[in-house]
Amino acid sequence: MINESNLNFYGLGIIPKLLDTLEKLKFKHPTPIQSRVIPSAIEGKDVIGIAQTGTGKTLAFGIPLIQRLANLQGRALVLTPTRELAIQVEENILKISRAVGIKTAVLIGGDSAFKQVKHLEGGARVIIATPGRLIDLMNQRKVHLNDIHILVLDEADRMLDMGFAPQVDKILKVIPTQRQTMLFSATMPSAIIKMTSKHMKTPTQVEVAPAGTTAQGVTHELFIVRRENKKELLKKILEQYRGPVLLFCRTKSGTTKTVRTIIEMGHRAACMHSDRSLEQRKKALEGFKLGKYRILAATDIASRGIDVAGIELVINYDLPDDAENYVHRIGRTGRAGATGHAISFASPEQHADVLKIEQLTKIALPISKHSDITSANFEKSKNVFSYSKTAAQRRGRFPRRRR
Repeated sequence: MINESNLNFYGLGIIPKLLDTLEKLKFKHPTPIQSRVIPSAIEGKDVIGIAQTGTGKTLAFGIPLIQRLANLQGRALVLTPTRELAIQVEENILKISRAVGIKTAVLIGGDSAFKQVKHLEGGARVIIATPGRLIDLMNQRKVHLNDIHILVLDEADRMLDMGFAPQVDKILKVIPTQRQTMLFSATMPSAIIKMTSKHMKTPTQVEVAPAGTTAQGVTHELFIVRRENKKELLKKILEQYRGPVLLFCRTKSGTTKTVRTIIEMGHRAACMHSDRSLEQRKKALEGFKLGKYRILAATDIASRGIDVAGIELVINYDLPDDAENYVHRIGRTGRAGATGHAISFASPEQHADVLKIEQLTKIALPISKHSDITSANFEKSKNVFSYSKTAAQRRGRFPRRRR
């Protein structure tokens, strides 16, 4: 078996110009998804990549995409589920595309369509788009996809979860069938399998980690806390940690209220959710990256769209609606082999939600209590428990609320 930790980018079939660029960027060793995808993708093969966030997927498809465009006529299309992810993908691709003079354009809602079309007309050969805005511009005959030779579906499972299947089908119908298709997803639900069988030709499948796998460098902690005590606990935790913190809430209104509370505690904070304009979301994310805000509170819109180095702590102030989002949320810390920590708040009646997370991740979330908050707020329980126990067996950890 090949020891991937000893691999470098030489020998993967990458052209010298891009190798020089990678060296200047101080990218010395490919991640597992990169080392397994790049050679096949450079050959023009269809690829399915199953990998979690923070594993280097963007360069896994970005390097072959740019290299092939340098030797091909036509353009490439990258579809992403969210605006933030589209912007992030462009930032990463631009790092290498400039070396061969290939321009990019981002087509996303909330930004000037006029400016986006101007970028297209300026010779952009890589289009990075969300399905909604792309369909709008197609309907206005501002965008034509008859010369797309490379298609990338990034975070495909999230795209389908967000209801974009009809738009994706419409886009695929107008793209030439003679093309290379690369699909990347954290999970492999039946809808993805159906899509790959219909639109891909004998794809090479690369699975870096099974669904539910969390980064090795991330440690986990669970507090069982009643809703009325969450603010007090949050205050103590934010005093305990000094580095950048990403905090997740379930709802848009909850995110806004929580940010106000955090600011009242004396911390620099901003929020991101779908009711915020694109410009507001950009400013919040840029401020978080640059250290203007130490804490960024967000809904799950950010669980796959934030690539910020050095996030010390992820707080699940509210548990996610879907257990898979737990994996994506905590994937914002401990990226690229770094270490990180994830703290989750669960109310006493949320035993089933915690059980789903443990069954998916195969991790028993250790229960903690904060020394400065009365222990009566927490259920006395063993520190670690088996994720395989049934809800009935686990009920003692999460007592029924008194009526």
